[in-house]
Amino acid sequence: MNSKPPIIEKIKKLLALANSSNEHEAALAASHAQRLLSEHNLAMADIKAAPTPDKADKVETTLSKTLPKWLRHLSAGVSSAFDCRSVHYPSTGTMTFIGVGADVQIAAYTFEYLNRTVRRLCGNYMKNNVSPTLAKRHRELMRQSYYLGAVSTITTRLKVQKFQTPITSGALVPVKEGLIRQTMNEIGNLRTVRSRKSYIHADAYTRGQDDGRLVGIHKGIGGGSSHETIPG
Repeated sequence: MNSKPPIIEKIKKLLALANSSNEHEAALAASHAQRLLSEHNLAMADIKAAPTPDKADKVETTLSKTLPKWLRHLSAGVSSAFDCRSVHYPSTGTMTFIGVGADVQIAAYTFEYLNRTVRRLCGNYMKNNVSPTLAKRHRELMRQSYYLGAVSTITTRLKVQKFQTPITSGALVPVKEGLIRQTMNEIGNLRTVRSRKSYIHADAYTRGQDDGRLVGIHKGIGGGSSHETIPG
């Protein structure tokens, strides 16, 4: 377990590089970071060779008090990818990731990387494909449709890849789930935010789906769900 801090620092640096304006360089950095996490977690998850974890950890990141639907889906997808849970606090705009060991730290960093990347891709799409003279509500519809399309592709890819190469060994899954559930119970009253049906712009959504395939994702992480929890 003592090898985790340097691994985490190395992955943090790679995910910082993954924010490069050079999309090829960014994709390679993200892929390498995710490969390291997969290899590291699978090695440490052998209960016979490593101490069993005794608690879950929390990592916070600052977002906004109100989350758009696409960002809720992204946080849920990343949380599932790293065997974590996410809790959003509307009063402060804080997102807390809850998980065990390296999972939770890398989940938070990966979420931030994907958040930045999808926003950058959407900005490029809007600049190059949407007329500035278009009515504001139509521009916003296209923007949100693009976001939803991109996140749909990303979370689907993550789900497939997690099935192919799980982050956690089967023996450790119930241990992690129990520790996360204990921490969630300690937080107190939580309520689930479920996604409502959205009106979408078909072309913008499709472009988002296509661009979501450009985001660097390496096999070994994945997953997604359609809801997250926030304090009630």
